[in-house]
Amino acid sequence: MPARVRMLFATITIVLFLIPALALYGDLSKRADIWWTPRPLMVPLTKATDRVEVYVRGQPLEALLGAGQLRVIDETSGSVLATSDIALRFNNWDRVRAQRIPTLLGYAAVCGATFVLFLLLVTGRFAYRREKEAVAV
Repeated sequence: MPARVRMLFATITIVLFLIPALALYGDLSKRADIWWTPRPLMVPLTKATDRVEVYVRGQPLEALLGAGQLRVIDETSGSVLATSDIALRFNNWDRVRAQRIPTLLGYAAVCGATFVLFLLLVTGRFAYRREKEAVAV
């Protein structure tokens, strides 16, 4: 293969390698603490029962709140907690991480394939063979 063609293909291969490599790096370098439910979108206790159960001294929190057994005591007064006073934030990192695995594996496979293609180009394994003319008999 002529040197100019080999350099062109090597450059294209490097660019094609960098696209998934940068996406892979960007995905892996994200902060892991950003997957918490935002404060304005906290889930009320009554809507979170399918994902979490909170117990206080062995009794469900909702039962204690319904019976009026939990109080918040300030410096001057105390008040009974209601179910609407409690909201929850969830850490969704485990779900996000599980959803990202196929994408990350795809990026890694593309990076590996383009790297192998680059090595084949640089080492000259793609030999350029001219077509041979048919021999007349």
